[in-house]
Amino acid sequence: MKILVLNGINLNMFGKRDPTHYGTATLEQINGSLHTLAKELAVEVECYQTNIEGEMAERIHAAHAEGVNAVLINAGAWTHYSYGIRDALAILKCPIIEVHMSNIHARESFRHHSVFAEIVLGQICGFGPESYLLGLRAAVSAIM
Repeated sequence: MKILVLNGINLNMFGKRDPTHYGTATLEQINGSLHTLAKELAVEVECYQTNIEGEMAERIHAAHAEGVNAVLINAGAWTHYSYGIRDALAILKCPIIEVHMSNIHARESFRHHSVFAEIVLGQICGFGPESYLLGLRAAVSAIM
């Protein structure tokens, strides 16, 4: 089983950006934790990050062609307005789990809405780096 973990705009700045909301863990550390858990769960994880919206859409298109079993996505700010990424995700035939480090519903009002909500299996937010691990467990559960 292969699970693709997608990270969007500015998420390469975890550990440096707004530690009040995002903590001090870096994306590299989060990816390391995901790989460790993936090994325990006997699944393969591929982590991908980009700050370029078109590259994200292209990676999602490739995921469709590859037949990945599930997708975990933290699209960052794109979550709230990128219909292009939403439409790319809608092409996928596998479970999609949306994750966020902070509780987007307890922040600025523009963050309360996800344009992905109608097409994802579920959303996990507010648990810091643990959101990713919970998301991976949810993805594995959804495909078993």
